[in-house]
Formats: sequence, structure tokens, C-alpha cells
Amino acid sequence: MRAIELTLLKISNKLNKAQAAVSGFRILFFLLSLLWILPQFALAQRPTQPPREKVLVAPDTLVPPARNLPLADTLAARQDTLINLDSAKMMPTSDIKTDILYFAEDSIITDFLENKVYLYKNAWFEYGEMKLEADRIVIDWKNSELYASGVTDSLGAVSGNPFFKDKGTVYEIRKEMRYNFKSQKAIIKDVVTEQQDGVLRGETIKKTADGSIYLDHGYYTTCKLTKPHWHISSSKIKSIQGKQVVSGPFNLYFNGIPTPLGLPFGLIPDTPEEKASGVIFPSYGKEQLRGIFLRDLGYYFAINDYIHARLTGDIYSKGGWGAKSQAVYTKRYRYSGGFNVDFQKFTSPETELNPVDYNTFRVQWNHSPITRGTGKFSASVNAGSTSYFNNIVSQNNFANNVTADLNSNISYSKTFSGTPFSMSANLRHSQSVQSGEVRLDLPTVAVNMNRQSPFKNLKFEPLKTLNIAWNFNMQNTISNRVQQELGVNNPDFRTTPQVIPFNLDNFGLLLKNATNGARNTIPLSSNFTLFNYFTGTASINYDELWYLQRINYYYNPTEERVDRIIEDGFNRVGFYNTSFAVNTNFYGFYNFKPSSKVQTIRHHIAPTFTFNYTPDFSDPSFGYYQEVQIDQSGRTQRFSRQQGFAFGGAPLGESRALSLGIRNVLEAKILDSKDSTSEKATKKIPLLESFNINTAYNFAADSFQLAPFQISARTSFFERKLSVNLTSNIDPYAVQTITQENGTSSFRSINQFAWKNGQGIGMIRNASLNMNASLNPRNGKSPGEVRDDMTQNFIQRGGILDEFAEKEINRIVSDPSQYIDWEIPWNLTVGYNLAYSRQINNNKNITQILNLSGDLSISEKWKFNFNTGFDIQAAAITQTMIGIARDLHCWQMNVNWVPFGRFTSYNIDIRVKSSILQDLKVSRRRSFFDF
Repeated sequence: MRAIELTLLKISNKLNKAQAAVSGFRILFFLLSLLWILPQFALAQRPTQPPREKVLVAPDTLVPPARNLPLADTLAARQDTLINLDSAKMMPTSDIKTDILYFAEDSIITDFLENKVYLYKNAWFEYGEMKLEADRIVIDWKNSELYASGVTDSLGAVSGNPFFKDKGTVYEIRKEMRYNFKSQKAIIKDVVTEQQDGVLRGETIKKTADGSIYLDHGYYTTCKLTKPHWHISSSKIKSIQGKQVVSGPFNLYFNGIPTPLGLPFGLIPDTPEEKASGVIFPSYGKEQLRGIFLRDLGYYFAINDYIHARLTGDIYSKGGWGAKSQAVYTKRYRYSGGFNVDFQKFTSPETELNPVDYNTFRVQWNHSPITRGTGKFSASVNAGSTSYFNNIVSQNNFANNVTADLNSNISYSKTFSGTPFSMSANLRHSQSVQSGEVRLDLPTVAVNMNRQSPFKNLKFEPLKTLNIAWNFNMQNTISNRVQQELGVNNPDFRTTPQVIPFNLDNFGLLLKNATNGARNTIPLSSNFTLFNYFTGTASINYDELWYLQRINYYYNPTEERVDRIIEDGFNRVGFYNTSFAVNTNFYGFYNFKPSSKVQTIRHHIAPTFTFNYTPDFSDPSFGYYQEVQIDQSGRTQRFSRQQGFAFGGAPLGESRALSLGIRNVLEAKILDSKDSTSEKATKKIPLLESFNINTAYNFAADSFQLAPFQISARTSFFERKLSVNLTSNIDPYAVQTITQENGTSSFRSINQFAWKNGQGIGMIRNASLNMNASLNPRNGKSPGEVRDDMTQNFIQRGGILDEFAEKEINRIVSDPSQYIDWEIPWNLTVGYNLAYSRQINNNKNITQILNLSGDLSISEKWKFNFNTGFDIQAAAITQTMIGIARDLHCWQMNVNWVPFGRFTSYNIDIRVKSSILQDLKVSRRRSFFDF
């Protein structure tokens, strides 16, 4: 339109200078036609409903308005007035880059002389990513500024205070603000703004174009209440968007009350958690053995979006120190993992009889791939010194200090597309913390062929369901367990294995004791229906072992023992076994009267009969066993030539065994009094979830043909609030007592059934009873339900569920100190464990432990929790923890006390709930070293 005005101006000047009357009339006619057509064109473009917003562009102040213009200019001016009234868009000619939109509910007043627009009542102004809302907004086109404030009524109440949003940052303004939308700078009076998880408030704020803000007499807090429970107050605070919040000297306030706690300066991260790098401040304390310490001092490296690392160190006043390295990595849609190393050196000037001077370490690595393609690599490594868990105490996780075994596995697997074949390679590690035995598989390679059905198109069912597979496994094993070369028939050696230190000094001996071999397995099976009600399964399994050595035994008459010699050379061991199984299902129903509470009881019986046959591969004709004299009397014994090898050897002795198993399930259907939708609504409850009996009879054995009876049962009561598990092992053979000349007695099993010798149905050799009950006035949520609720709540609040958010939610759910269900007033978990064993000599061993754990809401914000137990046989209290938790809204306090035992300690934490201030806490820890 500005171009049209200039054109009209030029035409007007030409009219004043025109000398030819004919030319002037043509120009005047063209001008009048144009002035009539353009308004009609503009009216035709208007929408049916007028727009809610009005668009305005500052007038060009560089060109002064012309005076004494002819008629054409006057008409053009009227056209501008009509355009303003129609709220049509005007293209700016100044530095403004995008459209400007504004709206006011009450009125819009334009002052053309001052180049200002006044907006009143529920007004808003938008320019790019910036939006301003207030009851009073003034637009100053001349200075490219905005002024906003609330409106004061006759009673002095202020309403409609400004609400400012710029580049994702929100400012809640209590007084007024000025904003230059050309430079994007602002001055704001009394404002509250949120930075990541923190809240900033200041009397005066200056905002720069890059989003950084400067506060005068401000405070910072993570509490979102109007009157926060805590904050830090400082005369000067600077917030650098996306980096950090820096303050001058500050004090810590609780509920508005100043405390002497403070520092000359403050530095708080204000970046997304996955991008923050910075110093890790240490914890401090004192231990009796190692003295005063600074622990976990270091630096956190956010290297990039894929790798984060944490390097920390410990130092002790009495000479000990430690170094830790933790790293996590991730690549979206490919893999993620973490690698941790902890090395600790203990040195303490104790007495010569009890010095403390040793090293210990632990290595952890986990790598989790996301399934993609045909190859997959994964790792789970947990290795370290056997002394690590006896000296590095995890006060928050006692299970780490009683870990009996460390296990690791690094694996790679691949499936060959279009074929039934797949392969895998594994590096395995197992380590017993108690015995010190270490075993490494370097590596284990497996090639497998999936089951194939060569006759699947036939109609004859046994052949139609016939399938065959092939599994190949190659293994190389290194162990620090000493292989006995002399006296292989020494029973004491086999019951108490000896180990050597697993270190470089013993590397040669470790390699000497290494074993290797390969195993081929070919399973062949078929299942079919028998007599309409039975299912039969026939199978045969062939195994072939490949070794590069075998053992030759000989009797040493001088030492009266059996020794061995290793013979090198390829050694093949082949054996097989067959089986035929039949199973079916029986159902029994007992119906009660319609008026009875119990409507129906159903009994499900599932018997299984299996016949197994294995030839006697210990016969000397196979060459897998060697019969050797074992004493001077001439007695002989068969020894396997592959004893102690990677896959062992062929089975010993013939087996023609019939196995019997019976599974029982008992359920009841009762009237549901809680269901109000129907008078005869029913529900199913378990009476006996399972009751199993298993045994076997070996027809080929010359004695003790009947195997022990294995009995197990499981059920639950009170809507599954109480669960009960029972297992037992019954020996059916009688025990004979023999009295020696010196008056002592010895016991041995005889090949006679117990019921024929007046000893009942047999002797219970092992039995266990486990009972667990969880009680609370309401149905508490499971960890999975808690995780789902937190995830849904996080998404509803506008959070982005990325990998970091998922890990944070999982961490909170898995850590009871992070998540406490304050809505349940009390919760009690009771567990009872009974273990019974009886040897042939009638020596009995009974253990009974009662476990108790739970929590109790003392008030709305206080919870008392405990975890304890009682050893009934020893009449002693087991490991006990007593704790108190306090909900402080934006803070949470946890007090945990272990009053006695090996891990005696106490722990007090007052921590901010915000994720970016997890390290800002008041903490005093004391370990069991102090007692």
C-alpha cells in the first residue's frame, strides 16, 4: 500500500504541472477507477468471521507526512483509516522480521501522534517466539518497546499482572516490565521465573538477548510453593541460560528463617542433566581405622550426547586412598552401557599382629544392545578381589556385602538368515567370594541348528511331528582349583578342594590345569496322541565328546593309592539315551447346594510316566572307564578316563528307569459378596495351587532301585496376601545301626524299604517351609504400577520421556529412600523360613528365621520403617535396620540406623528432591568402623 501512496503522490504532482488538458483527464479517469476497484478487492478478501487479533506495523517515521496534498492524497489517507478498521495486514518496512499480533478484550487505543497503541483487559502481544499477557500493555512503535503492568481498581487491588514467555522461559511478573522487541532485552520488577528444576525470584531483573538474566536481591529454590520451604538468598544472582546459576555471597533459608549456612559464592548447574559437566563435591567423615576422609571428590565429564564419565578419588588421614572411574554410554537405536572401576588401597598403622595394608578392586561392565540385524553383542561383567566386599561396606545395600559369587558373561551371537543355523561365543567368569575359586571360560563357542521336521507333509502323526536338531559346543576353561594327580581315590581331597591364588605368578600352573573339549548333541523326538486322551513323546539323544587327552590309572602299592598319568591324543566319547513319556489330564468336580457359599470344587490331576534307558557305558569294552585295583586286598573300582574334563565323560552304569510324577491343583468357586452387579456372582479361589510328587524306579540297578520321593506344595490364602511353599525329600530305605566294640554307633542304609523294618514310609532327609504375608489397609502398588504412574504423571506435566528420564524413574522406584508411598498409613511384611535336614547318622540341623519389615505413618509427613528378623534356633535377632522418613515437600529426610551386627552404622540424609540438586544435602555418616 505504501507503494500505491507514492504512486498517487507522483500522479498528483504531474496533475499540477500538466499543460495538456486531454492528458490530465485520462490520468484523472485512471486514478478514480483505481480508487474504486482497490477497496472492493480488499472487501472481497475479508473472511466471513472477523479475526480475533489485530495486526499493526509501525508507520515509517523517516518520511515526514506531506501537507497540503491534493484530493488524491486525502483519499489515500482515508483508505489507511479503513484498512486499520478492517484489521488488514501491513508489511513492515522497519527492522521487524515477523508479523506482530495483538488482542485486547476491552479496548484498543491508537495514538498516531506518539506512535503508541494501548491495550486493556486480557490483552496479549505476540512477536516471533515472544508472547506477553497483561491487563495493560503499551506498544511504543517509535522506540520498539513494550510496557506491561497490572490494573489497580478503586480498592487498591491489582489484577492482570504480566505473564511473559520468551524462547521457552516463563516469567511471572508481580509489578511491571519493559521489553525491547528489537534488541530482545527486558527490565522486569518483582518477577518469578523457572530455570530447569529451580525457581528464581528477584526485585529487579535484567534480561539479555541470549536469555541470561541478572537479579538484584533475589533468591533461588527448587520448592514450587508460593512460600517455599527453603531458598538461598543473595544480593546478586546471574542465570546463564542452559549453563548455570551463579550467585555472590548467599545464605540458606528454611521456611523464611535465615541460617548461618552459606558460602561466599554459589554455582548451581542449570543445564539438562545429560549435558552437565562440573565438579563433584566430596562427602566427609571419620572412621576409626582409616581416620578422617574426603570421599568421592572429582569431576563429571559430559563429553558429548553419547558418553559421560565420572572420575573421583578418596583420601584418608591414616594413609589409605582410592580411585574410581564411572562411565556411561549410549547410542540411540543401537546400544547402551556402563563401565565402572573401583580401586582401594588400605594402609593403617595397626599393631604388628594385625596390620592393615592391602589392595582391593572391583570392575563392572554392562552392555545392552538393541536388537538390530542378525548379530548381537552383550556384556555383563562383575569381577574383583575376594576381599572387596569384606572391606568396602555398602551402607545402603547389605546384599553387596554378603554376595557369595561373582559372575560375568560377554557374548556375541549371530543368526544366519535363510538357514536354520546360528552361532554364539561367550567369555564367562565365575568367582566364589567365600572359597576363592575362580573359573574362566575363554571362550565357549556354540553352533546350533534349529529343530527341523523332514516329514511334516506326511499324515502319519509320529513321522509328521518327528524333528531333529544339532548343537555343537566348544569350551576352554581355566580354573585355580588344583587338580589332584596323586591319590585320586582320596575322599578328603574331593570334599575339600584346594585352590591357588589367581594371579600372574601362577599363570603357568593355571594353564597346566586348563581343560578344553567339544560336545556334539543330536536330539531326535516326536510327539503324538494315544487313545485320544494321552499324549506320547518319544525321544533319543546322542552325545559325542571330543578331547585331546585321556587319563590312564595305575595302582601304587608303595603308597597304597591310585595315581594317574595324562596321555595326549585325540579322544572321542560317544553315548546316548532314549526315553518315552506319556501324560494326560483328569478333572474332577464336586458341586454343592445352590444356597451354599462354596459352589464348586475342581480337582485337576496331571500324571506323567516316563521310561528312560541308558546302556552301561562303563563297561571296559567301550574304553571310557578303566577298572583299577584300589587296595592291597585286591578290590577294584572303575574310574572315568575323562574325570575332571570340560564336559566330563560317559554316564556310569546302566539305567532302565521308570519315572512317575503327579501334579495336583485344587480350586474352588465361591459366591462373591463384594460384587453388587449380580446376586449370584462367583469368583475362583485357589485351595491348593500345586501339589507334586515325583520319584523313579531303576530296574537295572542291583540295589536301591527306588529313588527318594520329592514332594512339593504351594498355596495362598486371604486373597493371596499369605503364600505358603513346602518342599521335602523322603528316603524310602531303612537305616541300620551298628554298635562298635568301643560303644560308638555307626549307621548305614540297607537295601530294604523302611516300612518293612518298622521305620514308617521313610526318613525325611530334607524339608523346607516358607511363609510370607503382606498386610496393609489398602492394596499397595507394585513397583511396576509405581513406575507406570510416575511415567504417566511425568508425561502429563509436559516432560519428554527420553532415556535419561526412564533411568531416573527406574532409579527412584528401585530405591525405597527415593520413593515412599505416603498414602498407605501402615504396611507389614512377615516371613517365616524353616529348613530341616537329617543325615543317616541321625544328626539333625534345623534353622528357623522370622523376618519382619514394614512402615508406619506417625503423622501425615512422618514415617517409621524397619527391617529385622529373629533366629529362633539361635535365639538371636538378625540384621536389623530402623529408619525414619520425613516428607519436607521439596526436601526429604531419611534417618537409618543399624544398631548392631557386622554392619553397625547410622546414616542421616536431608536431600533436595530436585534431580539437579541431588548432591546438595546435609549428611553425616558413620560406619561400623567407628564401633
